[in-house]
Amino acid sequence: MVRILVVEDNVALLQSINQILSEEFEVDCAENGEEGLFMAMQNIYDLIVLDVMLPEMDGFEVIQKIREEHIQTPVLFLTAKDSLGDRVRGLDLGGDDYLTKPFQAPELQARIRALLRRSGSLTTNQTIQYRGIELFGKEKAIFVDGHPIKLTLKQYEMLEFMIQNKGAILTKEQLYDRVWGFDSDTTIGIVEVFVHHLRKKMEPFGYHKDIQTVRGIGYMLKEQ
Repeated sequence: MVRILVVEDNVALLQSINQILSEEFEVDCAENGEEGLFMAMQNIYDLIVLDVMLPEMDGFEVIQKIREEHIQTPVLFLTAKDSLGDRVRGLDLGGDDYLTKPFQAPELQARIRALLRRSGSLTTNQTIQYRGIELFGKEKAIFVDGHPIKLTLKQYEMLEFMIQNKGAILTKEQLYDRVWGFDSDTTIGIVEVFVHHLRKKMEPFGYHKDIQTVRGIGYMLKEQ
């Protein structure tokens, strides 16, 4: 499932955007720049909707800091400012698109879908692949070497996130925040349980060895 972070200090607008986007995506929200920066630094999002005029730290500072950490999550700036200088500055700092308030919901949704397609997080058929493993996003179906297998939604989302980041080390915290979210009542220990179950599902096909443990850090999906 595509996960989006919305950073906006206008609570009514934040709730409205959350309601609009939650019909299609998983959405997390932050009401100020410092909170938004902390969440963005987890590097678990497919896209960030970022207001410029924020308390604590403005949107320009937020994107500057996440780009300094080489986090390349697409950023859609959302702001009441419509001057050319602000648009240029936002794009120069690493923003990917710019939408000026007030806006219509269909335009926000269209711009988000365009950015997700461009980044590869949203494809036309919602299918991603790793070796002999195919995930079909619309149906939440998975085939391994041509054979259908059953996964729970959380198992599917964990495997999807691993495939999207194949070859990269994912911390337990990243997996937990991505799949369960910041507001979850479960503990981070659930990550180990779900990795164990994923390996068991992949074992008949030999792919369980590809889910490698990085001691003291987390996991990495890479051909053994």
